[in-house]
Amino acid sequence: MKIVDSAARDRAVARCRERGVLIPTLAQQRDPSGVDRSVAEALVDLDMQTPDPLNLFRITWRNHRGSGGFGAVNALEIPSELTGVRARIVGLVGERFPTGAHKVGAAFGCLVPRLVTGEFDPTTHRAVWPSTGNYCRGGVFDSTLLGCASIAILPEEMSRERFEWLERMGAEIIATPGCESNVKEIFDACWEIRRVRPEAVVFNQFDEFGNYLWHYGVTGPAVMSAYQRLAGPSDRLAGWVSATGSAGTLGAGDYLKQQYPGCRITAAEALQCPTLLQTGFGGHRIEGIGDKHVPWIHNARNTDMVVAIDDESTMRLLRLFNEPAGRDVLLARGVAERDVHELPLLGISSIGNLIAAIKTARWFDLDENDILFTSFTDSVCLYHTRLRELTAERGEYDRVAAEVDFERRLLGVTTDHTRELTYPDRKAIHNLKYFTWVEQQGRSVEELDALWSPAFWTDQQSRIPEWDEAIDQFNADTGALDALRTRTGANQ
Repeated sequence: MKIVDSAARDRAVARCRERGVLIPTLAQQRDPSGVDRSVAEALVDLDMQTPDPLNLFRITWRNHRGSGGFGAVNALEIPSELTGVRARIVGLVGERFPTGAHKVGAAFGCLVPRLVTGEFDPTTHRAVWPSTGNYCRGGVFDSTLLGCASIAILPEEMSRERFEWLERMGAEIIATPGCESNVKEIFDACWEIRRVRPEAVVFNQFDEFGNYLWHYGVTGPAVMSAYQRLAGPSDRLAGWVSATGSAGTLGAGDYLKQQYPGCRITAAEALQCPTLLQTGFGGHRIEGIGDKHVPWIHNARNTDMVVAIDDESTMRLLRLFNEPAGRDVLLARGVAERDVHELPLLGISSIGNLIAAIKTARWFDLDENDILFTSFTDSVCLYHTRLRELTAERGEYDRVAAEVDFERRLLGVTTDHTRELTYPDRKAIHNLKYFTWVEQQGRSVEELDALWSPAFWTDQQSRIPEWDEAIDQFNADTGALDALRTRTGANQ
């Protein structure tokens, strides 16, 4: 990677030296066994949520649940007693990241390449994180660890937990009108910030390829590792399922298709806002997935399936998985206690991904030798206020409601609102980018046309080793590793 501004990079080096900031490479986030011993030892007694620069190394799918160390990829298999399908459905667990959501990785992928090349100056610039919730939290966390000031932008109707966390972190907050599907309002706020605050640098997850490449280079290999650990000799990696969101997480599917050509990619969205399925619009309650446009970094040509999820199902299952009456019903219906205990790891969008995986399994008649992977992006920890609101609106959750929701919203999932994409379907989704990105956001038609070429995406993917080289050189210039070794008395 070329240095964009050597003076800005020098200031970034000085800031990171002063704060003792050591930056992990993507290779280390992918496989923390390569992390220096002094770092690994220092992490053991450090809380993951503490804004300490060493927690940059916790931006990995491999944080050990019971210690401060690393281990196997955090993956949770949902039993067929819950899904009603023969295929095995496994979700990577986002709750075991700093901030309790994997978006901290996407934000890292957007910020760090600019930091180590001098394109972003932490001493003068302010990082702007436009988001529908988790990405701005991840961006604020990363910015804090790197000593950067930041601004979080998110819709005013997002869960109160998100705002409270941002307030505790001391972030500047801009709450835009509407619910999580009001993404244009977020983009409008970004343009206004650019106009009045020249020190602001916008890290737009919807068009930043650092988001895509972090998931391609870290999440994709994490899925492959989990699959190799869980699969038997006759099993198949059948697919990767993810809400469209900013489309970064879908990038893991591109990696998996290259490793397992039979793997399919399913993009999920809310039925109340079926942009990909029906060129539709609307508002919904599946927080954090963003819609009413096609993200610039969505490799539409590589997407096999689009499914729409009724947000009512996600809200009802949120209660089923977390209310006492719901857990009692699941136990009575034969779901193992250990599996019921893990269900709070699924927040609202995670439940949406689970339903999308069930739909995918039913559509393709997948069997017990097929393993579908998805992302459990965050946990119920961000939605306790939503549970209280549901109780206030609908009354206490009882056994009858739980039985109905289990039958209708899980075992009764069908293949409605599902489309297996043809080549023209994929091109039509790609062409929808024109209206957001060319007409509104200043991209050119030539840039849009380039995105249709498979070579564009492989060229992007080939940049990852350059990232790691640039990070290694930046760390060498800060001397942060040597300083840590001296402080801890550890030797490599």
